[in-house]
Amino acid sequence: MKKVLKRSDLQRACSRLRDGGRRVVFTNGCFDILHRGHVRYLAQARALGDVLIVGLNSDSSVSRIKPGRPVNRERDRAEVLAALAAVDYVTIFDEPTPYRLIRALRPDVLVKGGDWNKEDIVGSDIVEETYSLPFTKGASTTGIIEKILKLCC
Repeated sequence: MKKVLKRSDLQRACSRLRDGGRRVVFTNGCFDILHRGHVRYLAQARALGDVLIVGLNSDSSVSRIKPGRPVNRERDRAEVLAALAAVDYVTIFDEPTPYRLIRALRPDVLVKGGDWNKEDIVGSDIVEETYSLPFTKGASTTGIIEKILKLCC
């Protein structure tokens, strides 16, 4: 099964999944340097339904949010995410927010990390259920980058 899909292909897959009674969970993010916090978060998100879709910020989208990033290119980030057992599908989006993607896919559940209040999560007005999952203490991409810079510079 191909796990990294274009939006239009994923939209068709979501329709089939929902028609088959499957509960679709959606999350999104940069996932620049994958770490244990990401892995735990994605497993928790997947446990909220039958299928987990990750909307991945494109390289240009990441650089607008986090200057100097991403460290890893979007295709590489998508491939790494798709290799995780918890992730069923990955799609790359270039918009400032995933709102249009969420509206197109119509997931049952929307999930973000603990730095988001449920009512502030983009797309929460579209889905039936929205969750803000807790962070894993001591696990952050920024922290990893800072540690590497201290070691080498």
